[in-house]
Amino acid sequence: MRQRLARIIRKEFIQVLRDPRMRGMLFLPPLIQLLIFGYAVNLDVDNAKIAWMDQDRTPESRQLLSEFEGSGRFQIVAAPSSDAAMQRLMDRGLVDGVVRVLPGFARDIERGRTTSVQVLLDGTNSNTASLVSGYAAQTIGRYSSEVVGRQQRAAMIGLTAPAIGSSSTGDRSTSAGNDSALASNQGGGSSQDSQQPQASMQQPMPDIVSRSRVWFNPDLRSRNYFIPGVIVNIITIVTLSLTAMAIVREKEIGTMEQLMVTPIRPVELILGKTLPFVLVGFWDMLLVLGASLLLFHIPFRGSFGLLLLSTLLFLLTTLGAGLFISTVARTQQQAMMATGIFFQPFFMLSGFTFPIRNMPQVAQWLTYLNPVRFFMEIVRGVFLQGAGFQALWPQMAALAIFGVTILGLSISRFHKQLE
Repeated sequence: MRQRLARIIRKEFIQVLRDPRMRGMLFLPPLIQLLIFGYAVNLDVDNAKIAWMDQDRTPESRQLLSEFEGSGRFQIVAAPSSDAAMQRLMDRGLVDGVVRVLPGFARDIERGRTTSVQVLLDGTNSNTASLVSGYAAQTIGRYSSEVVGRQQRAAMIGLTAPAIGSSSTGDRSTSAGNDSALASNQGGGSSQDSQQPQASMQQPMPDIVSRSRVWFNPDLRSRNYFIPGVIVNIITIVTLSLTAMAIVREKEIGTMEQLMVTPIRPVELILGKTLPFVLVGFWDMLLVLGASLLLFHIPFRGSFGLLLLSTLLFLLTTLGAGLFISTVARTQQQAMMATGIFFQPFFMLSGFTFPIRNMPQVAQWLTYLNPVRFFMEIVRGVFLQGAGFQALWPQMAALAIFGVTILGLSISRFHKQLE
């Protein structure tokens, strides 16, 4: 049995490496997806282009402008002077947003009134608009804190100045102060009551400062989020399609009947057709893992052994689905179409691009029937969070259940066709 299994595995590797299409699927999809998601797909907004519309033209508005310029998040590319010019910039997509300082901005600040700064955003790309809005709110909030702190310090200085002047006057007239103190004692201590509010106003005012700390991805780089998911997508599409096409190819060229009349048993044929693609799945995983660490410097904080074990559990599902497709399809073209039909729902409901918690409730329930969702959580948990078995065992158990069930049903169906 061992010799027959080794020969069919050797035959499968020779067929895969000899066929240009199959050989291309081993190398091109991993490299193309890795380069696209590593370089091209980037949701970060590091340098937003904005227009500055100052209708107040005061030192306060220019100080706010310096806050935007010094934040490192914005690039001032235009300074429209009218609403028509501002609308032209937005219509042509030349800026991501417009910051508009309304008239009376400095006057309201000096008088202690509530004032506002208008931020107009291009909502064509909702992700960019939300990020630019958050950056602008942080910059304006930082400027507001500086203004409030400056006004509080000025008020404290104004309160302490009369107290210093009254103490120096009291030193020159000691006797008069004694008489007035005696009179105040007889009158019920009204002098102490008048000084008590002034002393309380001189006490430091409490301040609450919010300090945020981002775990797992401190720089909030979208590349760190996407590239671990590329491993999942590559393993899914490559092993699913190669397994289905390898068996369907035997049917299409008429060699399946020749294999059945040989001493090879059905179990040996199934193992010989699936085991090579287990190695292919591990090869693609190691290829993308090495490239992500060396080229893109993606953090890898977890256990490499846990990642290998989870990959093996997930391969049971993809190989089983590939065997099922091979029992349905009769040609390689049909196998490719069926692979796309299987892969698209898996991909859309995996949480690779769209967070599962933002999906409708029905779609969230359907994701629990998707094994790609659990493997995606494992890979990102190992890469970014450094999660171990104690945190990821529910996902691994789900993969084991899916893998054993799908592979078992597919093998039994394929075994009946061989008989």
